Amino acid sequence: MTRMTIRFIFATFLFFTVLSVTTVTAAELPNIVLILADDLGYGDVGCYGAVRVQTPNIDRLAAEGIRFTDAHSVAATCTPSRFALISGIYPWRKRGTGILPGDAALIIPPESVTLPSILKKAGYTNGVVGKWHLGLGTPESPVNWNSEIKPGPLEIGFDYSFIIPATGDRVPCVFVENHSVANFDANDPITVSYKEKVGNEPTGKEHPDLLKQHPSHGHDMTIVNGISRIGYMTGGKSARWVDENIADTITAKACRFIENNKDKPFFLYFATHDIHVPRVPHPRFVGKTSMGARGDAIVEFDWSVGEVLQTLDRLKLTDNTIIIVSSDNGPVVDDGYLDRSIEMLGDHKPNGLLRGGKGSAFEAGTRVPFIVRLPDKANAGKVSDALISLIDLPASFAALTNQTKRQEIPETAIPDSENVLPALLGETNYGREYLVLGGASFSLRHGTQKVILPNPKGQAISSNTHIETGNNPNPQLYELKNDIGEQNNLAEKESTRWEELRTKLQEIRQKQVVVP
Repeated sequence: MTRMTIRFIFATFLFFTVLSVTTVTAAELPNIVLILADDLGYGDVGCYGAVRVQTPNIDRLAAEGIRFTDAHSVAATCTPSRFALISGIYPWRKRGTGILPGDAALIIPPESVTLPSILKKAGYTNGVVGKWHLGLGTPESPVNWNSEIKPGPLEIGFDYSFIIPATGDRVPCVFVENHSVANFDANDPITVSYKEKVGNEPTGKEHPDLLKQHPSHGHDMTIVNGISRIGYMTGGKSARWVDENIADTITAKACRFIENNKDKPFFLYFATHDIHVPRVPHPRFVGKTSMGARGDAIVEFDWSVGEVLQTLDRLKLTDNTIIIVSSDNGPVVDDGYLDRSIEMLGDHKPNGLLRGGKGSAFEAGTRVPFIVRLPDKANAGKVSDALISLIDLPASFAALTNQTKRQEIPETAIPDSENVLPALLGETNYGREYLVLGGASFSLRHGTQKVILPNPKGQAISSNTHIETGNNPNPQLYELKNDIGEQNNLAEKESTRWEELRTKLQEIRQKQVVVP
């Protein structure tokens, strides 16, 4: 039996209660590629309105697929957003899911049901390439970077991993391939600390004269490749990355994973470093925009997307692959380095018409680009305003692989993930009814309405990133249908509606779920 088109798979799985069909085998499943940018804003790409930066590969996907205008991460920062994507659990339900240091333990237990484990059970071979930032090792057995590194991605459902352990601005500045540091030299052991300086490596605070990119706030510890980082590190000279080559390295690994698994169903989670700080794109991208390092990093990200598309085309896999491009949270311009991104921003608006940005409770904190291209391209050029989230991918892919029907996923697993497969496949413009969002303050989306809980203690504007946080001692209620920029607070005028949505948010937060 040949592989079915995604439309037939949709019909098979969505209407299994009324259709009589033969069980779908692994050979008939579509490949899935999820490309997740870092800090890419709603207004940062051409198909979402950007004009000062060219993103032809992302725009191609939008022209051939579905562009979502109301898609969200559930958190406005990286670790909690990625935790939700993989676990299907709101990050605020579990302690320790805030932004992790580079030596943190794995925050998703190996026995958990996860996005990759769901697909693995369905017959997929799974790979993760790029930024991880979900921890490695256990609290009882912290990572020793000079020996076997586990548990990690391979223990929660992936079959192959080539990862940046945390972020580009945090030590250790090495890649980890499966269970080992790539290019490790046992004669130059690695030591990492987030508590005190280790070794005699110079720091940015002590030797700013050694820096090629200076910090604007923080980021003044161990210097690697002329850039000071968060945290202290010594050793591992042969294993350290060169920032200018990160995109080339991880994109090549992502494409190689596709090549190596072209004859069987695969899931690739490709989490790029771009456009996170430090922004040091390869020289061939420098000057491609008038916006400096941040704009050039967007072009580099688009190139990575293009390399994946070309690989799928070359291997004749395009007609059997679902590809999704999105971002882990909203945009930030100054995130710790003096890379002239603020000075060179010009009239470019990373958040489009939205208010806020990374870390914010306003829409730009979590509303992100989200594009889905399906194998049959029947929905080419479609624009959907369905309310969906990255947290919904575990349940949606479970439905795609018919695991909901077989009851192979425990009822307690992926408790906050909802099946929005019909929206992903372009069959409806309706997604989920309610979505809890975590930024500086809790908020709830219901249709086009949004409430933000009062926060009497938080700053209104971040002292570091200069982004509006959404913190306000008063209740906030917005009707986004005619106020996408969240300028007209209706909470006082529509106090009954505010109270209804506040009560619903409290109900969701108090729901009893099993959190591993």
